[in-house]
Amino acid sequence: MPLITRIINTYFAKRLREIDRFRRHPAEVQEEQLRYLLRQGSPTEFGRKMRLADIRSAEAFRSRIPVTDYEGIRPYIDRTRRGEANLLWPEPTRWFAKSSGTTDARSKFIPITATCLNRSHMRGPKDIMALYCHRYPDTKVVCGKMLTLGGSKKIEREGDRMLSGDLSAILIENTPAIAHMLRVPDKQTALLPDFDEKVHRIAMQAMRQDVRSFTGVPSWNLVMLNRILEYTGKDNILEIWPHMELFVHGGMNFQPYEAQYRRIIPSPDMRYMETYNASEGFFAIAEEPGRSDMLLMLDYGTYYEFQPTDRLGDPDAVVPLEGVRTGVQYAMIITSTNGLWRYLIGDTVEFVSTDPYTIRITGRTKLYINAFGEEVVIGNADAAIQAACEVTGAQIAEYTAAPVYMEGRRKGAHEWIVEFRRRPSDMAAFCRTLDDTLRAVNSDYDAKRFKDTTLSAPRITEVPAGTFEGWLRSKGKLGGQNKVPRLNNDRTYVDELIRFAAQAPQSQS
Repeated sequence: MPLITRIINTYFAKRLREIDRFRRHPAEVQEEQLRYLLRQGSPTEFGRKMRLADIRSAEAFRSRIPVTDYEGIRPYIDRTRRGEANLLWPEPTRWFAKSSGTTDARSKFIPITATCLNRSHMRGPKDIMALYCHRYPDTKVVCGKMLTLGGSKKIEREGDRMLSGDLSAILIENTPAIAHMLRVPDKQTALLPDFDEKVHRIAMQAMRQDVRSFTGVPSWNLVMLNRILEYTGKDNILEIWPHMELFVHGGMNFQPYEAQYRRIIPSPDMRYMETYNASEGFFAIAEEPGRSDMLLMLDYGTYYEFQPTDRLGDPDAVVPLEGVRTGVQYAMIITSTNGLWRYLIGDTVEFVSTDPYTIRITGRTKLYINAFGEEVVIGNADAAIQAACEVTGAQIAEYTAAPVYMEGRRKGAHEWIVEFRRRPSDMAAFCRTLDDTLRAVNSDYDAKRFKDTTLSAPRITEVPAGTFEGWLRSKGKLGGQNKVPRLNNDRTYVDELIRFAAQAPQSQS
């Protein structure tokens, strides 16, 4: 074991014991989190209105406080952004994460309190290192630098004291100085708002460093790594960084990108570690690299509840952690140290295990296609795309899908807008495999496709290379946590992309 790894394992020994405790006593630890949150929230305006000080049990909490979404809590957040204090959380709130989970023009501003930063967002990366070094005691990942591709949004001032920006930019701004010594690029480069300039500067800086790990959103990191290969004229990343070992990723499903990463990082020792870090908090870490199921982190100042997706809107269907079952699709509800009380975060998860509690992200409560009763969710779509790529040798850069509505005697369908990095060997086989996989994983879709009863075969619309990137750039949403919405229940984005692709030479130049 390298000396530095031995030192790190010694340093994290106490933390590993704490993680083991919530594995063994999850309900007890979650009860502690709820008591702490109620105690802290009681003197706030929200706490006095809801009489949080009187709540003595999880059952009373569920009956007293309604489940809400962003629009429900937005009046409190808007007032906090204007400088009012002690509304949702007792400490002053200076930072707001400008959420870009979709390309909607309207952004969400999620409060990031100092407590949330310390107990959740900053604890997550430390626990990643603790768990990874414990699992791989011979690792030398800590002997080199970590490459970080942060968000492209600049920090914006709101009034006299408030600041907002992309979550990754906020985390970089608040990272201790000693941590900046362990990674590239420098802070000034990491916070550049222009994505193209940022990638260029990162390439120039990082090529001269001993980079052994990197972190961020899979799609944007793939863009960055491919550009670094172009700048250097190398065939793969190991020719630049021979000790590359770890990619800590999150923000989207990794499977559609995995084959491309393995091609440009052809090392049997390369590991891929999934995490779940949203603007609202850091929630889960994959203990075993290469797996999509992640350990739910239960002592980060977050109290979890879950609502089956087929009973959204039914308050009686919400269950605490100890009430969940494996194999059920749940919408996740959080109460946390950023002042979000029974907040429907918008993500859907499935429990892979309840001993310990491990989850897999399955999609979004509002990103789906259900125009004809088919209930296609992101997990279905990603599985279908992956299968089609495996059969035909294709590689996907980006995709999105939306319904084609019935008109006259014409049946409905799904239109898939696809930008290939490598075109399929047989486009008909790609479309057929995508359709067959969707039918295999989604019985509702299969029923609608049976003898073309309601849905005809999916349509693949190929767009030129750079279309999705150019479209996001045109909306000012290039890079960082900005993601292409995979599924939409209307044609707004699909029609925009088709029009944009038609003007590709002008728009993407």
